[in-house]
Amino acid sequence: MTERTVDALLPLKPDVFTILLVLLDGDCHGYGMIKAAEERRGRKGELQPGALYRLLKQLLDDGMIAEVPPDDAPPDADDRRRYYRITGFGRSVAAAEARRMAELVEISTQHRLLEDGEPS
Repeated sequence: MTERTVDALLPLKPDVFTILLVLLDGDCHGYGMIKAAEERRGRKGELQPGALYRLLKQLLDDGMIAEVPPDDAPPDADDRRRYYRITGFGRSVAAAEARRMAELVEISTQHRLLEDGEPS
């Protein structure tokens, strides 16, 4: 695992942030993450399996997620699937990204970018 700081990982790619948000709800396997991401974003096909598994490897290497040991998987888990969970470090990174985005929304609000019509 590469030792990285929270700040060194920001800003997160939207797909990475989405994966972390999905895992905040509990352990999940890859296909479950794709389905949950579709439900969250309301759009299908944005998180593709090939991209997902590359991102999962990076998240594992960065220590933001961990693979769930088979004996700790959900009772109804399919033995053929790998389950993942967010780590404490991953939770810290997701929280820092949420704060970063909230600051941007605040600045956008001050400039009336989120109102209907043209910005001032």
